[in-house]
Amino acid sequence: MIQLFAFYLFAALVVASGAMVITARNPVHSVLWLILAFFNAAGLMILIGAEFIAMLLVIVYVGAVAVLFLFVVMMLDIDFATLRAGFVKNFPLGLSIAAVLLAEMVFGFGAWSKGGIKLGVADGTAAPLAGASNIEAIGAVLYGRYLFLFESAGVVLLVAMIGAIVLTHRQRGDVKSQNISAQNARRPQDATINTQPEVGGGVKL
Repeated sequence: MIQLFAFYLFAALVVASGAMVITARNPVHSVLWLILAFFNAAGLMILIGAEFIAMLLVIVYVGAVAVLFLFVVMMLDIDFATLRAGFVKNFPLGLSIAAVLLAEMVFGFGAWSKGGIKLGVADGTAAPLAGASNIEAIGAVLYGRYLFLFESAGVVLLVAMIGAIVLTHRQRGDVKSQNISAQNARRPQDATINTQPEVGGGVKL
C-alpha cells in the first residue's frame, strides 16, 4: 500500500513540476521546478529498484546540469518583451513540430498495440549477476562486455572538451599574458635588488 501511495505521489509531482517548467514566466522559477521534477523522478526510479539511475538523476542532473542552468539563467540579462516577441514569431513552427511529434506518438502506440518486434533470442550474456545489486550488475556490464565502448566514449568527451577550449581561447592585446618559461628561468638575484636608500629619500622605482 505504501509503495502505491509513493508511486502516485511521485508521479503526480513529476507531472505537475513538468507543467510548471513550461508555464512559469520567470526562467529561474522554471529551473527550480525542473530540479523538483528531477528529484521526484529519482523517487520513481528507486521504487522500481533502479537506484543507480536515481543516483545519476540527483548527482548529475540536479547537482551539475540543473545548477548550471540556474547560474546561466540568473547571470543573463533576459529581455522578457523580446522573449515574448520571439515566442509569437516562432509559434507556427513550434506548433507544426508538436503536431509531428504527436503523430509519431500515436503511430508508435498503434504499432506497439499490434505486438512487439522479435529481434532475436537472448543468449544469456547480458543476464544480471546472481545475488548482485543493480549497481554491481551495471558495473559488470560496463567494465566487462562494453569496456571498449565505455572508454571510447570517455576519449570522445575528452577530445570535445579540448576542442571547445581551443576554439574559445582568444588572445587579448590589452591583457599582459603570463610567460611561464621566463618565470621558471628567472634567478633569485635577478628578481630582488638590495638598495641603501637615504633617510627621507624614499625608494627609486
